[in-house]
Amino acid sequence: MRYRELSIEGSLLLSPDKITDSRGCFYEAYRPGELADHAGHPFTVAQTNFSVSARGVLRGIHGTRTPPGQAKVVTCHRGAVLDVIVDIRLGSPTFGRHQSQVLRAESGAAVYLAEGLGHAFLALTDDTCVGYLCSTPFVPGTQLDLDPFDPDLAIDWGPAKDLHVSEKDRRAPGLAEAARSGLLPGYDDCLALYERLRRAADPAAPAAAPS
Repeated sequence: MRYRELSIEGSLLLSPDKITDSRGCFYEAYRPGELADHAGHPFTVAQTNFSVSARGVLRGIHGTRTPPGQAKVVTCHRGAVLDVIVDIRLGSPTFGRHQSQVLRAESGAAVYLAEGLGHAFLALTDDTCVGYLCSTPFVPGTQLDLDPFDPDLAIDWGPAKDLHVSEKDRRAPGLAEAARSGLLPGYDDCLALYERLRRAADPAAPAAAPS
């Protein structure tokens, strides 16, 4: 597995090394120790979700309030998606920035996003299946929804007439409104959470240097 840091701190692109023969292919998709080494703190799977979407379906921007926070590993298992990670951590050096990449099922690639980051995707094919490994189970009332068309974010989704978006996502607040309402996770709170997770896995580890 190859790991590449993306432009948003706390996000990674995971690209597997495939073994291919006449039958097809085989590859590793997730190894917790390796991911923890690259992410800086452990990622434990507490819940697995799947979504199936028609071409043009846009899901997001979704996140989780911190606490409890929720990290994710997102993989396109069938079809292709335009995957978008958004830094919604108030006070982060990259607050309000986003990173886009196309995930195709045949590549086996996945993205990791740490607690406090937002996520969205646009299905580029019919019958697109996306899987999510989640570090915490869903807790009602903790989901954070943001407007995917917020002009402050300026995410290029393509022609709006081709998109299918839920009413919940269309009515979601923009980043500035969510910040004024106190909905967004704080960058310092997220860093403290990452450190607690790291120390819980290795109590003898030295404290992380201040960022």
